Amino acid sequence: MRVTTDLWVSALLRRVFGDGGFGAVMRRGAAEAGAVFVVTRNRLGETSLLGPAPQTAYDSGRPHERQFAAILSDVDGDAIEARLAKEMRFDSDVWVVELEPGSTPLAELLVLTTP
Repeated sequence: MRVTTDLWVSALLRRVFGDGGFGAVMRRGAAEAGAVFVVTRNRLGETSLLGPAPQTAYDSGRPHERQFAAILSDVDGDAIEARLAKEMRFDSDVWVVELEPGSTPLAELLVLTTP
């Protein structure tokens, strides 16, 4: 059974804050099943956008686990805003979460895949 998006985002932020990082919900989507996009910013100011992985990337043994794929890497904020606007025209229920991971690497916070 998959947890609600609201609960999943809350747990992610709690883990980030617990490890000395920062996180914020920039846009709240559907509480039950909204898609989540993650904007990451590292200590050098480099910004990246992660989004839901394509359905073909999911493991049949763990079909309910949220997986993410890189959409944009090391770009400016305008490029990320433009991409998110495009996604919101397609699906208005998206969540946007911004993270500055602390001591825990991003790969341990999110399940990352390569499309």
